[in-house]
Amino acid sequence: MGNSEVVTVTDPHTCGMGVAVGVFEGKWKSFVMWALSERPRRFGETRRLVTGISEKVLTQQLRELQADGIVHREDYDEVPPRVEYSLTERGRNLYELLELLSAWGRDHLAARAGSEAGAGAGAGSEAASDDGRGAPPPGSPGSGS
Repeated sequence: MGNSEVVTVTDPHTCGMGVAVGVFEGKWKSFVMWALSERPRRFGETRRLVTGISEKVLTQQLRELQADGIVHREDYDEVPPRVEYSLTERGRNLYELLELLSAWGRDHLAARAGSEAGAGAGAGSEAASDDGRGAPPPGSPGSGS
């Protein structure tokens, strides 16, 4: 056996894993990041992509992601006012990790479906429907529901 070390996490605010998960935890943040992953978007467009989120919650999530350095807000000095949100470099790096987590989730679903249905046909066919950018929220364009 290799070196075994007992790690006790007493403060999730100083544990790397706790801090990382804290940045994207919750129901909506990963979906907001998904909506911003291709290009900058305005608030209304982001809200339409993240189906089911209220204006209040989207505003809160965007502010929290801004405070964590994940999202950049660009205010344009125009009439009417225009604001766009985009992922920062740090946000793009985190989103790449979330894509890996999404791929793991798809594989896990396929494995579970395969073990429940035996080694028969159809295992994972629905789980493979997302394009690798993470599954969009239920009811959004491209979610299949």
